Amino acid sequence: MKITILQTGIVPEPLRDEFPTYGEMMQTMLSKAGGDFDYQVISIVEDEPLPSIDDVEALLITGSSHGVYDPLPWIEPLKAFIRDAYARHIPMVGICFGHQIMAEALGGHVAKSDKGWGVGRQHYHVQNLPAELSLPDDEIYVTASHQDQVLEAPTSATVFAQSSFTPNAGLYYPEGPAISVQPHPEFEDDFSTTLFTKRKGVVFAPDDVDFALASMEKPSSSADLGALFVKFFRQM
Repeated sequence: MKITILQTGIVPEPLRDEFPTYGEMMQTMLSKAGGDFDYQVISIVEDEPLPSIDDVEALLITGSSHGVYDPLPWIEPLKAFIRDAYARHIPMVGICFGHQIMAEALGGHVAKSDKGWGVGRQHYHVQNLPAELSLPDDEIYVTASHQDQVLEAPTSATVFAQSSFTPNAGLYYPEGPAISVQPHPEFEDDFSTTLFTKRKGVVFAPDDVDFALASMEKPSSSADLGALFVKFFRQM
C-alpha cells in the first residue's frame, strides 16, 4: 500500500534544522510500528498541489500551526478532497490539525477552545473501538500541543478517545473508513520538550510549559497509537 501524506504544517523555525519534517515523523511512527508501506509526501502548506484522487490508496493528514478556519488558499480544496476521499472509501488518518479538518469537512465543528492550550502528556480514556482495532489499555497518555478542538463531532463519527479537557480527542468513522486523533503520537519526546521549552513565554504561558515538561515523565502510549494506525491501514 502507498500512503499519501498531506503535510499541512512546517516544523517551527527554531527547531527546523534539528528535527525532521512532520511528514518524516509520520513515516517514522508507522515504520516503528511495523508498517512496511510506500510513502508519498505532498506539502500542501508549501503550495504543492493535491494529488489526483484516482492515484490515492490511503491518506494521512498531518498537524499544523494553522486553523481549519484560516483563510488560506489550500484549506477549502483540502476539505473538498477529504469529502471526496471519504465518499470513495479511501482509508484516511488524521492527526491534530488533520483530526480537526477531517471533522470540519465531514460535518463537525472546530474552533479555539475557551479552555486554552493543551500541552504535554495528556490522559485520555479509550472506548468504542472495534475489536480489530483495540488498544492494549483503555487509558492512554499521549503528548498534545493544541488550542483548537473539535467542539462538535460529525454524526458519522464515533468518539473513541476523550478527556475532560478534550471530549472529542479521538474519532472513528466506520463508514469512511477513517480515524483521527487530537494528540501527537508522531512527536518524539526530545522534539516535544524542545518545542515546549523554546516556546515558553512566547507562545505558551510559563506555567503551562512547566506543567507540560513535568508531564513528560509519564510513560507514553504513542507507540500503541502508531500500531493502531498500522492495523487500520492494513485491514482497510
